[in-house]
Amino acid sequence: MPPLSNTEPILIIEDDRNTAALIATYLEKEGFATHQVHDGAEALSIARQQAPGFVILDVMLPQVDGWEICRELRKFSDVPILMLTAREEEIDRVLGLSLGADDYVVKPFSPRELVERVKAILRRTARRPDPVIRFSHAGLILDVEKRRVTLDEQPVDLTAVEYKLLQALMSAPGKAFSRDDLLSHVYERGETVIDRVVDVHIGHLRQKLDDDPAEPRYIETVRGFGYRFAERQDS
Repeated sequence: MPPLSNTEPILIIEDDRNTAALIATYLEKEGFATHQVHDGAEALSIARQQAPGFVILDVMLPQVDGWEICRELRKFSDVPILMLTAREEEIDRVLGLSLGADDYVVKPFSPRELVERVKAILRRTARRPDPVIRFSHAGLILDVEKRRVTLDEQPVDLTAVEYKLLQALMSAPGKAFSRDDLLSHVYERGETVIDRVVDVHIGHLRQKLDDDPAEPRYIETVRGFGYRFAERQDS
């Protein structure tokens, strides 16, 4: 049985109506509910209103392209995203993954393979209960249950990727995480992604936490390896 219910449709964002219909047909044969959208502006509106359970996102779209939609989605949702691209260049794959996509498929593609990719992503991203619901250190609080981060009682607006990175680091203070460890936690996939993607997200996270890399209060660099969170925690 698919891990989605009919109340959580797969949102297909694809401007080519024939392609969108073909994808929908194969997914619906497997028991998935689908909703098709053919331009970026409408897609973002629907994603905010309906909270889909999965997004299949074409890169080339009218009005708002797939990169921008992925970026905006990750500001308010951790919904699994599978991107469709007509180009196979590594830079396109890296860009999509760095923006928070879970996987990509290059056109032309096999509809059956696409369905299997969807199922695989859903298996990897199946929600599990969090054993710890709150982490804190030096005025920084990550509340897992509320999915909220505050610094000195002020909210911190993090992307879904930044949130996952911070949660991984705060869950094991003092533990050195390699870049590959952090990539696996964020993307939950076996594919190797360029490790500098982690550095970019850590840099953005440090800026939002006003954390000086030279004298860090929170995120420490483990030279030549990765990162760790400071050991001393608030009571």
